[in-house]
Amino acid sequence: MPPRTAAPGQTRETGGGGGGRGGRGGGRGGPRGGPPPRGGPTRGGAVHAPTGPAALPGSHVQAVGVKRPGYGTAGRAVTVYSNFFKISLPESVIHHYDVISPDEKVLPARLNMDLIHHLQTIDAVDVFTPRAVYDGRKNLFAPRELPFGPQNSQEFDVCLSDDPNRGSPGENTGGRGPKVYKIRLTKALNVVVRMEPTMKYPFNVRSFFTDRETKDIGSGLVLWRGYFQSVRPAIGQLLVNVDISTGTMYKSGALMDICLEFLGRPGQHALLSPRSGLPDRERIRLQRFISGIRVKTTYAGENKTPRVVKKLSSAGAADLSFTLRDGTSRTVAQYFQTILNRPLRFPNNLCIEVGSGALIPVELCTVPPGQIMRKQVPPEKTKDVLEFATKRPEHRLASITNGLSVLQYGQSEYVRQFGMHVEDTTGPLTVTARVLQPPKLKYGPGSAQPTITPSNGAWNMIDKRFFRPASIDRWIVVVYERQQRFNPQAAQDMIDGMLRSFKDVGIRITDDKPMVTWQNGQGRIADQLRAAGAECFARTKQRPQLIVVVLPENGNDIYTAVKHFGDIVVGVATQCLKSQKCFRAKPQYYANVCLKVNVKLGGINTIPDPQSVSVLTDPRNPTIVMGADVIHPAPGSDGRPSFTALVGNVDSDTAKYIATSRVQASRVEIIEDLQDMAKHVLSMYMKYRQYAEKKTGNLAPARLIFYRDGVSEGQFKQVLDNELKAIKEACAELKINPKITIIVVAKRHHVRFFPSGSGPGEQDKSGNCLAGTVVDQVVAHPTEFDWYLQSHGGLLGTSRPAHYNVLYDENEFSADGLQSLSFALCHVYARSTRSVSIPAPVYYADIVCSRAKNHYDPQGNVDFSDSATQLDSTQAEGALEAYKRGFKPLHVNMQSLMYFS
Repeated sequence: MPPRTAAPGQTRETGGGGGGRGGRGGGRGGPRGGPPPRGGPTRGGAVHAPTGPAALPGSHVQAVGVKRPGYGTAGRAVTVYSNFFKISLPESVIHHYDVISPDEKVLPARLNMDLIHHLQTIDAVDVFTPRAVYDGRKNLFAPRELPFGPQNSQEFDVCLSDDPNRGSPGENTGGRGPKVYKIRLTKALNVVVRMEPTMKYPFNVRSFFTDRETKDIGSGLVLWRGYFQSVRPAIGQLLVNVDISTGTMYKSGALMDICLEFLGRPGQHALLSPRSGLPDRERIRLQRFISGIRVKTTYAGENKTPRVVKKLSSAGAADLSFTLRDGTSRTVAQYFQTILNRPLRFPNNLCIEVGSGALIPVELCTVPPGQIMRKQVPPEKTKDVLEFATKRPEHRLASITNGLSVLQYGQSEYVRQFGMHVEDTTGPLTVTARVLQPPKLKYGPGSAQPTITPSNGAWNMIDKRFFRPASIDRWIVVVYERQQRFNPQAAQDMIDGMLRSFKDVGIRITDDKPMVTWQNGQGRIADQLRAAGAECFARTKQRPQLIVVVLPENGNDIYTAVKHFGDIVVGVATQCLKSQKCFRAKPQYYANVCLKVNVKLGGINTIPDPQSVSVLTDPRNPTIVMGADVIHPAPGSDGRPSFTALVGNVDSDTAKYIATSRVQASRVEIIEDLQDMAKHVLSMYMKYRQYAEKKTGNLAPARLIFYRDGVSEGQFKQVLDNELKAIKEACAELKINPKITIIVVAKRHHVRFFPSGSGPGEQDKSGNCLAGTVVDQVVAHPTEFDWYLQSHGGLLGTSRPAHYNVLYDENEFSADGLQSLSFALCHVYARSTRSVSIPAPVYYADIVCSRAKNHYDPQGNVDFSDSATQLDSTQAEGALEAYKRGFKPLHVNMQSLMYFS
């Protein structure tokens, strides 16, 4: 038995002690709604949903959100493929059992699966014929009632320790099933279709991964192609959604080689020794990378059960000593020399500490294949992951169809025994979609074309002036690139390029010779910017309205400090440019910069033509559109808070937005301060109508449309219970009473659509469906008001449609009304001349959340680096208070501007 770690102040003794790995919680609940109505679909691959009242949910049907009021009819009809396949339904009752195996959340799901598999195939074959299916946590489903007698409960003893190929702490485990009842079919079916692949491949909630297609991306990581599957109720039928996904795996092989590859020093074995100068910072970085990984040991006589790495020792094996039971002391290196009958090859190298406290030299460990890395991918590897994950639509659809052979629905005994049949021979389901007409966009006086119609989600700024251009009296340029690399001529070329673009888009500028200074990025950024502003004031008696900052490569820290100074401390617009992009930049680059600068200074780039979006611009029904989002810390960043954002328009054209942001408890999805945030945005809306638009009479909005990002289906009820209440209370405080509509926008799903034809009226240049493609039939929810809208033109890979769910609707919008309104809002995103994938206010909320760290003083003690350690609950509460105290509010100058663009 390897030596154990001891608590501080205690000696270490060899001896017993176990300890399984801490498991993660289960996945989300199954899809909403009950089983779909019987009957309906026609034979073959093509299915056309009924569109009359027969297809709409009856009055007796319960729904979490709004029941579907009807189907959309606007737009040009097209046929598209989807990544859904039909399933025939089982007619029999499925029996559900609760599984207790000592406590299924303590053991990893993979081990739970192994225990139940062992129980069904070795220990109690007669009880489990035909076999039941298991989700790895609490739920077991059987196609017949299990013979447990009148108690409906039975305890089994399962021991895997006699089987060397299975990972197990060797504990006896019981399974019992006290309840039998008719259940919602969908969750049972999700387990049924996943059971066969889950027993064979590494899995992650609803995806599993195979090594048929892999890519080595270095740093001890390898990518595996995976398959996602989920059974969903649809209109009149049940469907299985199949998609490809990507899993980031630890590389298999010697743990020492993986560690050295992660550190960027392959083959340099002596480097893993603190004696040889391994910095503690690098050791902690490596520890974060390998903690949680399962390893096997290579020396004879040791239990072959994989062990879980808890941490790395702070000293090498020759420098770690422990006390034996007889009172003598020896080092870990000496202990293993006795066990191996030979000295360690690298006695000064680190040891791993496993869950039970045992210390094992790194050189004696190997990593078994197929282990998912459940941490954030290193930023420098993101490009590799995207290249592997990106597939053109036709290749993705082929990969999905070929994946059915990996899924093996036809051969799966679990699927057959439950009376199900996946109709994979008919191919992917074809669906009738519609391509919506885009809104017309209005530009300012002096434009060659005052209104334009986007073509497949894109338009250009040639010969167009902003709808409301800003004016700049004084601006300065601060360069953080070295003067040898970005010389005065490069700076002048950049200034000339910007001045030309300002003139082209109508931004009025009176200062054509801005002051330029070069600064050192290692200094205090705020002091340097303040000094530059003071020098500008001393020379011109005017403070700059805009600071243009030129950043070097990897200038993220400088960027954060610049934004904190501009947005939080002094309230001045800042525009950062990368020095590399400025060298011989084309006019298009500076035109894109102008899109951002104009709105930061209070201008408006373009508005939807009021005639083409009357639902938004109706003067009798002034409308405020809000977008809300919450961003959570990366996996493994315990103690970091979540950030929330609320964005809303203040103008009558839904083109000018303001934002407010807050900090709240880690990984809490519901927005805690929404009442206060909504009150702020609503009062700013009314002030703008009064003072900027000079409206008289009623300043309050008649309609409030609230788009909410990032909420899973299982949390819809919480949004209605908490966030709707908060919005209503904010309105009550302001003594206003708008009619409220709440729509959840989801991008994290696996539904994809593929063009069925190759003509220009069927697909765009990237091979994707056209911008404006909407689907609300066949694959939509059987009872609730939802639709899929692909509002953007494709660029790379397969475009993902956004999924809209209407949770609440006092405005009683029609399907066409809400679909066209949502599509129009995808065109008012100020930073581009393309429509975006989700409505602009939601996109802005997402940006505001990700910029929340700019509210903290870069010189302060709040740590956003990757080296934050894990905290217990008391420490986490203290950390949250520290984060809340350190979160500085937006400067008053910025509260009415689109500083986030």
